[in-house]
Amino acid sequence: MSTPRERIEHASLPALTWLSRLPRAIPFLAVLALMVAGILVPGWGWVLLVLVLLFLVWVGYLSWPTLDRTNRIMRGTIVLFVAAVTVTQAFPRH
Repeated sequence: MSTPRERIEHASLPALTWLSRLPRAIPFLAVLALMVAGILVPGWGWVLLVLVLLFLVWVGYLSWPTLDRTNRIMRGTIVLFVAAVTVTQAFPRH
C-alpha cells in the first residue's frame, strides 16, 4: 500500500513532466501574470490568486523533502505572502 505522499507524487507526474518540458521562464511568467491580474482585477481577481496559491502549495509539498531549512523558510514565507494578498483581495476593507 502506498502512502498519501506517494499517491500525490504519482498523480502529479504527468503535470510535472509537462511543466519540465516548458522553458523555465514560462511557469514563472504565468504565476507572475496571474498574481498581477489577481491584484489588479477588482471583485473576482482573488480567484486568480487562489490558483497561484494552490500551485505554490502543490509545488512546495512535492519539493519539501529535498529542500534545506533556508529554502523551506523562503517557500513558506512566499506562500504566506500570497495567502495574505489573496485574503486582502477577497475581503477588501471599505
